Amino acid sequence: MKPKDVAATMVDAGTAKAGLAPRDLLVRGMLSGAILGFATSLAIGATVQTGQPIVGAVVFPVGFVMIVLLGLELVTGSFALVPLPYLERKISASAVLVNWSWVFLGNLIGALLYAGLYAVAISKAGTAATDPIMAQIVNIAQAKTLGYKSADLAGMATVFVKAILCNWMVCLGVVMGMTSSSTVGKIVAAWLPIVVFFAQGFEHSVVNMFVIPAGMLLGAKVSFADWWLWNQIPVTLGNIVGGFVFTGFALYFTHRPAPAQPKAGPVEAAPAAAE
Repeated sequence: MKPKDVAATMVDAGTAKAGLAPRDLLVRGMLSGAILGFATSLAIGATVQTGQPIVGAVVFPVGFVMIVLLGLELVTGSFALVPLPYLERKISASAVLVNWSWVFLGNLIGALLYAGLYAVAISKAGTAATDPIMAQIVNIAQAKTLGYKSADLAGMATVFVKAILCNWMVCLGVVMGMTSSSTVGKIVAAWLPIVVFFAQGFEHSVVNMFVIPAGMLLGAKVSFADWWLWNQIPVTLGNIVGGFVFTGFALYFTHRPAPAQPKAGPVEAAPAAAE
């Protein structure tokens, strides 16, 4: 698919997402939040078991690919796509915010559900001694909150910028998945940018909806305020900037189809001068 065709597909995808009923946004968002939680716990487990963080980064995109292939809703992707039909005056600004709100809520519910179930499973309902994977989840939850808090304004700037960089790549994965019509092509195209973001420890709001609460359930000394003030809110805002500005709008701006020009009518002969 040519880049200009991808740009048109991005607008169409954003329009379709904005037209979904809240029920569908909520259910698809819940599934996406849980699936991304599955992928995150898989990646953490792979990293701990092999001692190689790059292994976790390579396996993490399995969850993202499932979401893309099943047509589910991830708010980070919606940050890039849903505003585009607004720019073309096909939907209202309120429609963009409504879409983001329902998908965010769905992602949060799904991620929290999986976090609770996973904490029960890995801790054997709270009876198991701490193992390396549990300890790593606790460490990650504390690093993603208390680590930034300890640095004060520098920490806030850091988490915000890491969120921008994250969703720049994540939304690139969404768009690259549109470049192929085959399942294998979609998987390969979407996989590449997701590895890039995860391997470098950038901040993804939906991943954090799972890993921080899971860490809290497993013993991380993180409060609800620490989670939201030092991670969830700034990461969500950074994801909006990275997804929309650096991927959605940038690709749309440079590849959007030029408006059709009206065809010129036949040239009429000039009237003969009066004799």
